[in-house]
Amino acid sequence: MSLYLDSAYVAKCYINEADAESVRALVADKTGLCSSALCLAEMACIFQRHLREQALTRRQMRILCKLFQDDVDAGVWNLVPVGSDLLAKVQERVGRLAGNVYVRAGEAIHLVTAKVTGFSEIWTNDRHMLLAAPRFGLIGRSVSGAASQPRRDSAKSAYGR
Repeated sequence: MSLYLDSAYVAKCYINEADAESVRALVADKTGLCSSALCLAEMACIFQRHLREQALTRRQMRILCKLFQDDVDAGVWNLVPVGSDLLAKVQERVGRLAGNVYVRAGEAIHLVTAKVTGFSEIWTNDRHMLLAAPRFGLIGRSVSGAASQPRRDSAKSAYGR
């Protein structure tokens, strides 16, 4: 079974932080783990944040970066490229959102990537992404039990699938 994880959940597979054990259990027997290629930059920043906060040493950060890259190279993570076509879909979809929907660029990239690659769910702990997911025709899922349901009009999505 394939899962789409945002970068925060990918990071929990490498860093000991809240919900890490639950995320690791979620992905333990899964194949086809997927995220956006944006995850490459976000993981570097997540590792650097842990270095800055002194939760990791520089040596530990380098080891984790290598472990993550080795997993990417081995196909553990399927990272969907972020090209101009995908960004155009993000721009179009965000432009159709209601004014009261809070979504940041990184979240929108993950949400559109999950949708156009055929996922019906996105796994995250980001409360804004969980709330916005139905507006993108997705169910937002969290190991803490928080979830959202797709809107009924999401079937009219321009992304198909």
